[in-house]
Amino acid sequence: MSNAYILTQMTWPEVEAALKTVKIAIIPLGAHEQHGPHMVESCDAVLAEEMGKRLTARLYPEALLTPTINMGVSPHHLHFPGTISLEPSTVIAILRDIIKSLKSQGIEKFLVINSHGGNQATLGVAADTLTAELGVSFFYAKTTASAKDVMDKRIESKLYGHSCDREVSEAMYLAPHLVRPDQLEKGDIQEGRWKKLRPGSPIQGFYYYEEMTRNGCIGDATKASRDIGEEIVETALERLTQAVRDML
Repeated sequence: MSNAYILTQMTWPEVEAALKTVKIAIIPLGAHEQHGPHMVESCDAVLAEEMGKRLTARLYPEALLTPTINMGVSPHHLHFPGTISLEPSTVIAILRDIIKSLKSQGIEKFLVINSHGGNQATLGVAADTLTAELGVSFFYAKTTASAKDVMDKRIESKLYGHSCDREVSEAMYLAPHLVRPDQLEKGDIQEGRWKKLRPGSPIQGFYYYEEMTRNGCIGDATKASRDIGEEIVETALERLTQAVRDML
């Protein structure tokens, strides 16, 4: 990607020159977890990185993209083969080390671009902890959450958010190799206590994903399209870019 500071693709003299204008480091954070029968398990990490690349390009020359943290907090998916889950303390430790390293080189603002809902609570703790501990500005954003109005308009499923019409659409636009288009399935939802523990309920708590869906996905991926993904992603990128500019 031309006109974007992508740390994994730069030499140290190139980084040294970039640091003259860079004001913020963008850290992509994903997960390695099951995404049903029609998405590969690196999905969240790849989507975070692709969003991070595009956001960094839009913020050139003031932003630099770090390497992707490609695992996250995924204990609710562990009963599906292949999922690897990090402890929240591990994620915070990795973030601490990245930030300490780059702060020593003059960067004092950091934005985690996160693509996995299970990481959000940990990022709240990280913001509380690392801001004071390291003396930096620490921000975090869910990749496309700022385009919720577009989702409400374009996504028909009432229950969505994982390997669903929304996420598969985003992948079709950002990284189509993540999707098995000939194996798209609707979420195989079943009754259970999970309904009483979801956001918006009087109480919330932990449940395993298979308590909610037998095939590991929700929503209806058969209704996904590249066009829906493009509208969600581009709207979110426009809003994220403006939000970062305002903060800088």
